[in-house]
Amino acid sequence: MRSTKMFIAALGATALALTGCASGANDAADGDGGGDITVAFIPGIASDPFFRAMEIAAKDEAEKLGITLIWQGASDQYSPQTQLPFVDAALAQDIDALVLVPTDADALQPSVTKAESMGIPVITVDTTVSDQSTLVSHITGDNKDGGERAAAEMNEQIGGKGTVLVISASPTNTTGTQRVAGFEETMKAEYSGIELLPVQFAYSQPSEATTILNTTLLEHPDLAGVFAVDGTSCTGAIAALNNSNKVGEVSLICYDAYSSQVAELEEGSVSALIAQDPAQEARLALQYAYAKITGEGEDQIEKSVVIENVVMNRQNLAETRKYTYAE
Repeated sequence: MRSTKMFIAALGATALALTGCASGANDAADGDGGGDITVAFIPGIASDPFFRAMEIAAKDEAEKLGITLIWQGASDQYSPQTQLPFVDAALAQDIDALVLVPTDADALQPSVTKAESMGIPVITVDTTVSDQSTLVSHITGDNKDGGERAAAEMNEQIGGKGTVLVISASPTNTTGTQRVAGFEETMKAEYSGIELLPVQFAYSQPSEATTILNTTLLEHPDLAGVFAVDGTSCTGAIAALNNSNKVGEVSLICYDAYSSQVAELEEGSVSALIAQDPAQEARLALQYAYAKITGEGEDQIEKSVVIENVVMNRQNLAETRKYTYAE
């Protein structure tokens, strides 16, 4: 991480020099702006607060760097079927770089290959594709570590015994699979008194997560805990616990730190959150895109960047509240 910090510091002077001439350079809806460099940034699902926090930071960074930013993505469904039209539309425009949050490692690989064949550098953020060899960089949170931290927190909260359910986004989502792996491996290696139910998938639909947990509570009324691997699954799980009057009885540990989730943590529906730093991921992606296109600071680009997570719980909320995502 030391070289990343050096890169950001070195780029700071250039960014400040450009800020004065970058007015209006990042109208995300249609790509209007005054920058000579155009970067398309395609999130996983535009309405999700995680990606909203990313969007806010990306717009701010684009303005500093004089980049015209095209920010477009599916509004309400996290899937390759809804994401691919936005990627195709971006590649049909005169863009200089593509920042992509792939919704499926295999399904988005051809798009990345196509971009690279067109001479368009690609940076993946949060999730990635199957073949990372030609990417400029992949920037993400430490997903396996997040799963490991969630396992340790769950063990402490339920006293080392009981049945636990994991609700993930999809079986092909790279961040989700890493979080689940970290959680399951840690549970099996260190907390043998806890029984893990088979992982279930909500496909980033809160209503599906609600149905999953409602059904599980009927089959396992003594359920001790739930690990919701993404924010939308957390939203659905909260609804299920409220429906079943299980708030406070079932420990709910969620990934992400939406403002609504932090409020639920404070009120007691959620027992802990694993917070990422989507704003930093977005800023660094645009800094790397700028460096790759202009050559300024290109030698400071890291092929892989992993940003640490923070565990938020009611005991440390006063000091960790600052990690709530901007919306």
